[in-house]
Amino acid sequence: MRYILFFKMSFLIFFAQALNAQPHPDSILLGGREVPKVLLVGTFHFGYPNLDAHQVAAEDQLDILSPQKQAEVEELVNYLAQFRPTKIVVEGGRNSGYLMRRYERWKSGESPLRANEIDQLAFRLMDRFQLDTIYGCDAPGLTYDMEHAPDSTVFNKWLDEIFDGYDWQSEDPMDERYSVWYEYDDKLSLKMPLLKYFKYMNSDPVIQRMHGAYLVGDFKMPGDRGADALALYWYSRNLRIFRRIQQIEAQPEDRILVLFGAGHISILQQQFQASPEYQLVPFGKIGDFTKK
Repeated sequence: MRYILFFKMSFLIFFAQALNAQPHPDSILLGGREVPKVLLVGTFHFGYPNLDAHQVAAEDQLDILSPQKQAEVEELVNYLAQFRPTKIVVEGGRNSGYLMRRYERWKSGESPLRANEIDQLAFRLMDRFQLDTIYGCDAPGLTYDMEHAPDSTVFNKWLDEIFDGYDWQSEDPMDERYSVWYEYDDKLSLKMPLLKYFKYMNSDPVIQRMHGAYLVGDFKMPGDRGADALALYWYSRNLRIFRRIQQIEAQPEDRILVLFGAGHISILQQQFQASPEYQLVPFGKIGDFTKK
C-alpha cells in the first residue's frame, strides 16, 4: 500500500514539474533522434497544360526555354541545390520509369529538356547530385476509386449528387476576387525573376490564401456537399500523396525535395509540419538550414 502511495505521489510531482517546464512533445516523440529533412517546392506548370480550373491566357505564359528564363532557371536550381537533396519527389505516377527514360535521353544528348518543371528543375538537380532515381508520388483522389469500383453504379449516383454544380463556376464574390488575384499572379510571373517569384509563391501567406480558394465558391453549396466534394477529391488526393512519400524508405540523414504544383503545398505542409517523422525546411530559409 505504501509503495502504491509513494508511486502516485512521485507521479504527481513529476507531472507537476512537467507542466511547469512545458516540455516540447518531441522530447518524448523523438528523444533527440534525427529525422529526414523535407523541402516543399510549390511550382506552376512550366508547359501550361491548363488542366486546372484557372486557365492561363496565352499572353501571360512565359517561355521557360528562352535564353533569359533559362538563365533564371539556373539561378533557381542553384538556390535549391543549397538543400543538397538526396531524394527528389515529383508530381508524376508511381511507375516513374518513363521519367527515368526521359532523364537518360537528356543525359545521353538524345533529347533536350522539355518545357516542364520536372525536366527543368528535378532533372538538373538529379544530375548535379548524381541521384540514380526519381520518385513519382502523385495519386488520384478517392473519387477515382469509387468511379472505377465494381459497385461504381451505386457510387456514381451518390457522387453525381454530391458534385452536381461543383464546376468552379460560382457567383460567390470572394470566388470572383480569387479570379482577379490569379490573373494578377499570372502577370507577376512574367515580371519577376524566377527565383524571386518562387520565393513569393512559396511564402506562407500565399500558400495559405491559395488553399483558401478551395473554401469559397462551390465549397459553399447547400448543406455539406461542398465539404464532402473537397474531402473526396482534393484532401483525399493530397493525403494519399503524403502517404506515398511516407512509403519511400528514408534514412535520418536524407534530404527529400518535393516538387509539386503550388496548390498541393498547403495540405502537404500541414502533414509534414505535424509529423514527428520529418523536419520541414522553409523554402525561404534554405540558406539558414545549410549554415547549421
